[in-house]
Amino acid sequence: MGSIVIGISDMNVVKNGGSIITYALGSCVGVALYDGVNNIAGLAHILLPSSSDAYENDINILKYVDTAVPELVRRMEGAGASLYYLEAKIAGGAHMFPLDETGDQFHIGEKNVKMARTVLKKLGIKIKAEDVGSNYGRTVEIFSDTGIYRIRAISKGIKDI
Repeated sequence: MGSIVIGISDMNVVKNGGSIITYALGSCVGVALYDGVNNIAGLAHILLPSSSDAYENDINILKYVDTAVPELVRRMEGAGASLYYLEAKIAGGAHMFPLDETGDQFHIGEKNVKMARTVLKKLGIKIKAEDVGSNYGRTVEIFSDTGIYRIRAISKGIKDI
């Protein structure tokens, strides 16, 4: 079975041995949720931390951590997952601009990670593992049969969390 590919400001849910992959997480955050009792996994590739920063006509809830994570939970529950069994793994949130940049707009990765932690805590979902920060991009994949969150990064190899 091949992996389902999601893009930026996108998400999907799989079960029955399926997997979801997304490429090039830089400052974006990849929030993976897993229900190990029902073997259901979900992954969201999220661009920005807060929907309060949205432009008037920008209604893509998958673009913002504070709206995408609850939507991912809703979709997982719709696929048969239980909020009680959900655990999270997060990756990304890199600082992709030169380190001497001090403007607040250059710290999107940190803000994405912080918001992901906040939203997950508010929903009562424990973060089991994370691979965040630094200054490199990541490709991530979540497997519904094991809950393994595989992280690939150029010159960093492959890491399963």
